[in-house]
Amino acid sequence: MSEVTVKNLQADVQSLPVRKVNTRLMKLKRALPLFIMMLPGLIYLLINNYLPMFGLIIAFKDINFAKGILASDWIGFKNFEYLFSTRDAFVITRNTILYNGGFIILNTVLAIAVAIMLNEIKNKLAKGFYQSVILMPFLISMVIVSYLGYAFLSEDTGYLNHTILPLLGLDEVSWYSEAKYWPYILTFINMWKGIGFLCVIYLAAIIGIDQEFYEAATLDGANKWKQIIHITIPSIMPVIIMMTLLAIGRIFYSDFGLFYQVPMNSGAIYDTTNVIDTYVYRGLMQLGDIGMSAAAGLYQSVVGFILVLVSNYLVRRKSKDNALF
Repeated sequence: MSEVTVKNLQADVQSLPVRKVNTRLMKLKRALPLFIMMLPGLIYLLINNYLPMFGLIIAFKDINFAKGILASDWIGFKNFEYLFSTRDAFVITRNTILYNGGFIILNTVLAIAVAIMLNEIKNKLAKGFYQSVILMPFLISMVIVSYLGYAFLSEDTGYLNHTILPLLGLDEVSWYSEAKYWPYILTFINMWKGIGFLCVIYLAAIIGIDQEFYEAATLDGANKWKQIIHITIPSIMPVIIMMTLLAIGRIFYSDFGLFYQVPMNSGAIYDTTNVIDTYVYRGLMQLGDIGMSAAAGLYQSVVGFILVLVSNYLVRRKSKDNALF
């Protein structure tokens, strides 16, 4: 090997680190706009999701505002013991799980069904109109929904008591005092308000399915029902699993407005409408018990996190591609 060749090889070897650095700088430069766009979201998460984690220690302290959070007495799990020694712990846990479990199942099934029907509409104007109508309730504030509900359910002036029930020959109902009706009322309102968002997601997934699958199925003699069962549902299954896992992760979190504002905070129906979120709020506002409220919130977060891990593990065992992580 000549001396010139050796020098050239040495020069190439020495230039390799410089080339790698230049390549990394070029990649960083190309990705810089993306990082800048992500920055507001990261700042929001830092301020609203990560910094408040410091407050977890409140669940283990007897808060004294004169001493401050850090100097307050450490009492270990006494706040949790007090929470779980009351009947309220069972009631709020039962209500939270049953309501949210029912919401997940019903909303998922109904949203998929509506998305499939919307996909069958060929007229673009009609499809856009129905999409807007279905999504509109999702954009309405729960405060407005609560007053719409009151317009129907008010014992004195409600549309049901003064128009619908008399036409059916039925007696007036004191809706805000009768607990037995509220599981159905809350479920209906949740479906009416929440189905639009899920429907848009599933419709987008359905639109993304390759139309050649349907054409081949049609040639093979498959009807619409068989196409839905064997093509549509399996194709959007990753999206269904992802949305379900995310919902399971928040199964211990409830829509505060749905359970507090819609029932108008009626004490007569607490056993039916009280969930963890409303319990924490009432514990703070009415009792001023910060420690027990923090314990309930931590219990909510830990159980939700465990449920996500378990659900994701079960999905991963069956299909690694469909798992979240």
